[in-house]
Amino acid sequence: MRSSGPMRMVSDADRPRLAPHVRLTFDPARERHALLAPESVSVLNRTGATILGLCDGRRTVAEIVAALRDRYDRVVDDEVRLFLARLVAKRCVEVVDG
Repeated sequence: MRSSGPMRMVSDADRPRLAPHVRLTFDPARERHALLAPESVSVLNRTGATILGLCDGRRTVAEIVAALRDRYDRVVDDEVRLFLARLVAKRCVEVVDG
């Protein structure tokens, strides 16, 4: 699914959450996490799954980045924001403006 307009970047104050029609699950056959949306399945790496697991609509992007820094050695803020922005463009993630 592609967005018709320019991609909206997410800010540190935004509060992302999965869209109501999207589900994060673990696929035992692939031994990987997957993002399930109508008519699509996206297989995620561990970092992507961790990011989406933190997207509860309460945490800000800045708080998500801070939580990632507690778990991983190298976290690039812009990469996290770009990952979320791509999922916003695909309508898999919604953000509440901060």
